[in-house]
Amino acid sequence: MEDDLPVLLLYCQHSVGIGHLRRSIAVVEPLAQYFRVVFLNGGRFPDAILRPSNIEFIDLPPLGMEADGKLVTRVQGCDVAEAKNRRRKMIMDTYLRLQPAVVLIELFPFGRKKFAFELLPLLRAAKRSDPKPLVVCSLRDILVDGRDDQQYFDDRARWLTDRYFDAVLVHTDPKFAKLDESFRPSRPLKTPLFYTGFALADDTDNGNSNIDSQPGIVVSAGGGIVGTGLLHAAVEAQPRLCGKLNASMTIVAGPFLPEIDWLSLTRFARKRPGLTLYRSVPNLRHLLKNAKVSISQCGYNTVMDLLQAQVPALVIPYSEGQENEQSKRAEKLAGLGMVRILEESELNPDNMITQLEALCSSTNRRHGFDMDGCKQTRNVIIQLAEARKTEAEEVTSGTMA
Repeated sequence: MEDDLPVLLLYCQHSVGIGHLRRSIAVVEPLAQYFRVVFLNGGRFPDAILRPSNIEFIDLPPLGMEADGKLVTRVQGCDVAEAKNRRRKMIMDTYLRLQPAVVLIELFPFGRKKFAFELLPLLRAAKRSDPKPLVVCSLRDILVDGRDDQQYFDDRARWLTDRYFDAVLVHTDPKFAKLDESFRPSRPLKTPLFYTGFALADDTDNGNSNIDSQPGIVVSAGGGIVGTGLLHAAVEAQPRLCGKLNASMTIVAGPFLPEIDWLSLTRFARKRPGLTLYRSVPNLRHLLKNAKVSISQCGYNTVMDLLQAQVPALVIPYSEGQENEQSKRAEKLAGLGMVRILEESELNPDNMITQLEALCSSTNRRHGFDMDGCKQTRNVIIQLAEARKTEAEEVTSGTMA
């Protein structure tokens, strides 16, 4: 019975794209056999992402981030202050009602500083609880590290982690990236650190049966909210690209692409033979497996799909403001000969065509990375949770004796 299972409470906030959401779902889905998984979702949940039936979702009033880092509400008629109050109450009410055995928090305190208003009360409540839940942080492969106050930020994150967390899970193969490459506190982290391997979502069809299975050139921009420049450059280059590669082009715009930009793309598509547009697809990897080339940004989940599909890839990493995570990931992949990079500052149709011509004959798409991160995450959390339960039982037994 589901009610007999211990509760795993997951917090995930996706503010710009959808990568954090996709990865978090992939990570906890295998755990649903062992826990009642309750997913606190802090961002807009796009229709294209399927909600697994074995996970309970609680949608908080969605907040997001503008390109300048400003926190904004995604609920009409609800300002940021009201959304914050409602979210904080919902999180605390859920925690107190469920008394979870495991609290899994995605990214914080290594990111999401603006969401400390609701996460610190949760962490303090967990620390005061008896029995105390296992508290775990879930991290991607590479962190942003270009802040003006980076040393203070890293030191603060180290202090919060050691104070409130029992483990940090980094979803990468350490042969590709290690945490200390983008996280350098003045004092070493004491909290146990586990590298799980890359966390790859289940490769089921998920509703792609009506999607073109021979797409030729696949262009994608993650969630789409910061993909306008990439998509418009691809559309402008499309006639020449399709001619040179003797292939059609399929564009997956992303569920969060601003509506005005989506309307502009659809207007162009009507005049372009060989160009197909999708607002979003359930499984990008299904398209990439049969593609000649991929043109995309370089977010974590897109790279997982590229590694699995082994398709020649041109990446245009998102690098606005202080964001440097995608650029660092792209540089690592390019250093291994697995992708070619076109910087956002150099993005135009001519440069895109030049890079793609070089791409098709130069990339090495084989890799030996550990891609079993979801399974290994499951194993680590179960092992740590069982140890915590045994410890609590021994304490109770000793007290009773």
